Amino acid sequence: MQWKHPSLATFLLFTSIAAHANQAADSVAPEQSSGLEKKQLVKAKDWMVTAANPLATQAGADILKQGGNAIDAMITTQLMLGLVEPQSSGIGGGAFLVYWDAKNNKLTTYDGRETAPLAATPQLFQDENGQPMQFYDAVVGGRSVGTPGVVKLMWETHQKYGKLEWKQLFKPVITLALEGFVISPRLATLIAKDGERLSRFPETRAYFFNPDGSPKKQGTVLKNPAYAATLTAIAEHGADAFYKGKIAADIVNTVRSAQGNPGVLAQEDFDIYKVKQRQPICSAYQNYDICGMGPPASGALTVNQILTITESFNLKAWGPNSAKSWQVIADASLLAFADRGMYMADEDFVPMPTQGLINADYLKQRAKLITPGKALANASAGSPPWDYARQQNPDESIELPSTSHFNIVDKQGNVVSMTASVENAFGSRLMTNGFILNNELTDFSFNTHSSGNPIANRLEPGKRPRSSMAPTIILKDDKPYMAIGSPGGSRIIGYVAQAIIAHTQWGMDIQQAIDLPHIMNRFGPLDIEQGTSAEQFKPELEKMGFEVNVGDLNSGLHAILINDQQLEGAADPRREGVAIGQ
Repeated sequence: MQWKHPSLATFLLFTSIAAHANQAADSVAPEQSSGLEKKQLVKAKDWMVTAANPLATQAGADILKQGGNAIDAMITTQLMLGLVEPQSSGIGGGAFLVYWDAKNNKLTTYDGRETAPLAATPQLFQDENGQPMQFYDAVVGGRSVGTPGVVKLMWETHQKYGKLEWKQLFKPVITLALEGFVISPRLATLIAKDGERLSRFPETRAYFFNPDGSPKKQGTVLKNPAYAATLTAIAEHGADAFYKGKIAADIVNTVRSAQGNPGVLAQEDFDIYKVKQRQPICSAYQNYDICGMGPPASGALTVNQILTITESFNLKAWGPNSAKSWQVIADASLLAFADRGMYMADEDFVPMPTQGLINADYLKQRAKLITPGKALANASAGSPPWDYARQQNPDESIELPSTSHFNIVDKQGNVVSMTASVENAFGSRLMTNGFILNNELTDFSFNTHSSGNPIANRLEPGKRPRSSMAPTIILKDDKPYMAIGSPGGSRIIGYVAQAIIAHTQWGMDIQQAIDLPHIMNRFGPLDIEQGTSAEQFKPELEKMGFEVNVGDLNSGLHAILINDQQLEGAADPRREGVAIGQ
């Protein structure tokens, strides 16, 4: 199938695909969030793509229609997201890929996370008095930019698993970049919201704003010939076109010359960057194995801790309409986040009790700290089984929610669950050669020590900052059963855990599980999604002892359920994403 430039009408058609593509959808649970676009479960037989933007979903679907496999479609989907959803991910950022190789019946993971420059010091985000910088003072500009990993991840996985020619995967994105795409409502809102920071740098200002300085609005056709030229070079010469020569030199120059807040990224950082194939983190839960990305990602460990702790309680009988269910989930999350803050970081640099953190006996002991009907007053890190002891102190990093997640299942049974990010919305706000540069270095703790003890997630040269990204593949009987993940900063963990509980414990299909209003806890105060039926639990949860905040919990969950007979796809009603299958 040839990719054709979509008109505004086509774009609007795409945005309703999830609701109209399959009329055999099940009804949505009564707990569904109010005021959100209703999306239906999409069913298919041979393949499926779920992604955060309809144009990206369609681009990946077209690759599968052309005979490509899940890795081929992953590349085109990610490249398209970098064009139409630049605030969330792109080739100037990093990614984690969880992959099921159907030919070899093997689950593996690829770490394309950014690395700290070799010239970075632990004091990079401290002022002259040794105090942590204000967050946005650190983010905006070159100081926060790490070595991007997405391009090398795409290249190396395609070399190993790809089916279609590398160049072919770039064509639809290059075409759309040249012809232009319609700015979506979400992108327009975020441009306007971040106007002051986003307009500080010439290339970013020229791309997102009109000559009079006003932000470009929804419905505007946005062209990106610079991105097209970058993709053309990578299509012709592979990853070397990005990591060597003009593109890399331009990135380094942009970072180091950023007015007011230059960084220290250098060509040497590009020369030594490596994608790491890692063993997945898997933990038994109910009749499933929940598998994801290991450190420097904290998502899989923390999700699995939450799920295993809650197994000590009868969530199935209590159901989603019991405040007691939400109290137990919230307290389990609080305990898991305490361990996350103390222990989780890039294990290439910091010794970690990785298997100890998901040890069943350890988590049963943690569960004993929870009393149904009474909120935990506070939570501190536990003492998981460990090969040797090391004194550390809790982390103090901030991780903000601008990320993208997508899933792909191809006809051969290969499965992709991938989460990619530039960290904050529009990353560092620096742009070069048509793409945004990340601000992932601000995922490190700005402090290096506390009370004389080191912080695991402190900045070190060459280190990868800890992430909450949680691309997940669930296995049942040693075969893929579900691919799921979400954007959302450190809330990703709660979004994914809640959806898995809703499906496995409360019998919801994956669309119903994704639609379910959010209630979660990370650091103490309990968050409830505003404008939803979850607000009914506020008085009872407060009586249990929680401090409750009601606000926007804008997940972007996407999932594919894999049955012998069919595939089922679901997209979050809180975002623009859709599921497409055949």
